[in-house]
Amino acid sequence: MDEPKVVSRERSPELSSMAARLRSGDLGLLPVFVGLVIIWAIFQVADPVFLTPRNLSNLILQIAVIGMLGIGETLVLLLGEIDLSVAALSGVAGAMLVILSISLHFDAWVTILGVLLVTTLLGWVQGLWISLIGVPAFIVTLAGWLAFQGLTLALIGQQGTVIILSNTLLAIATIYLPRAVGWLLGALLVALLVWLDLRTRRLRARYGLSLPSSRQSLARIVAIAVITALVVATLNAYKGIPLVGLLLMIAVGAFAFITGSTPFGRKIYALGGNQEAARRAGLNVAWIRVWVFTISGFMAGIGGIIYASRLGAASPAAGSGNLLLDSIATAVIGGTSLFGGRGSVFNALAGALVIGSVENGMDLLSVPSSTRYLVQGGILLLAVTVDTLSRQRRRSAGRA
Repeated sequence: MDEPKVVSRERSPELSSMAARLRSGDLGLLPVFVGLVIIWAIFQVADPVFLTPRNLSNLILQIAVIGMLGIGETLVLLLGEIDLSVAALSGVAGAMLVILSISLHFDAWVTILGVLLVTTLLGWVQGLWISLIGVPAFIVTLAGWLAFQGLTLALIGQQGTVIILSNTLLAIATIYLPRAVGWLLGALLVALLVWLDLRTRRLRARYGLSLPSSRQSLARIVAIAVITALVVATLNAYKGIPLVGLLLMIAVGAFAFITGSTPFGRKIYALGGNQEAARRAGLNVAWIRVWVFTISGFMAGIGGIIYASRLGAASPAAGSGNLLLDSIATAVIGGTSLFGGRGSVFNALAGALVIGSVENGMDLLSVPSSTRYLVQGGILLLAVTVDTLSRQRRRSAGRA
């Protein structure tokens, strides 16, 4: 009697590889995407206005500031450090903006360059203090947080809220790209992804490395193309893509390339993964730290300019409130590890979407402040808990 045939149903190598990564605690952005779907579903049911083109456009304006600050904070966290001064430094940027443009009558573009120069220099000074003197980053940036709030008060404290008069500065947060330009940028993004994929395959083939799956690459590109088309179509249904949204995407793309495809980026990950090993390998640990805190100061300046432009004014209270919590939470919720060495700049964008969506939804529902703090605190605690548990699983799987 013939034995029954057993049909083997082996999973594809891509699915097996993905399952192995998930079992070992390498969750990537999966928790963020799941959380974002749940958040959007809840708020859409509670208020159908949430997913309208107008509100989603407003959401982009909301996340632009914390996204910029979150990029700088992400780079610092990759080192295993923290920057507590980034929000207060953005307040200095807003104060400098009105001082240079109104009191000193500087041209708008000269004003922007001057603001970025000052915040970058202040970030550089903090980096020097941490790296060359050896004071912990927590203490230096905590002192910076206090000092920068004092500097903001010194610059505009006597005047109170100062209205921005320059149309160029106000246009930063009020300009929308023409609809045709939005579609063109979407097509360029997809074309860039295709080029990067082909370039990666060519380089790996040249050095005799294994090539990524063609199906997996194609699926990723198609998925991104579909999402890009949906985003552009939705924003075009209102006024088009906000300029600050484009600036945020350029910043994310630029620093993703720097951290993922340059020697400097690899040094950041190496230092965050194991400082002593990085030092023994000959890396200039001190100057890597200096440059990262300098970049954080630069991004704080950009965030401060966007914040002041969106408000149409600079205030002594700028840089205070929840902005520091949001900038740190943006990086952590996105999946950047507090222990250093793991994460990406894309995490900051994903985290900003989560934080911005929660705040936007609660604004629509007029949720009281007490509930807002409870929700934001719970989300942050959940994100750090997921990071800690994932790290423990990676360690037990030998992938930490």
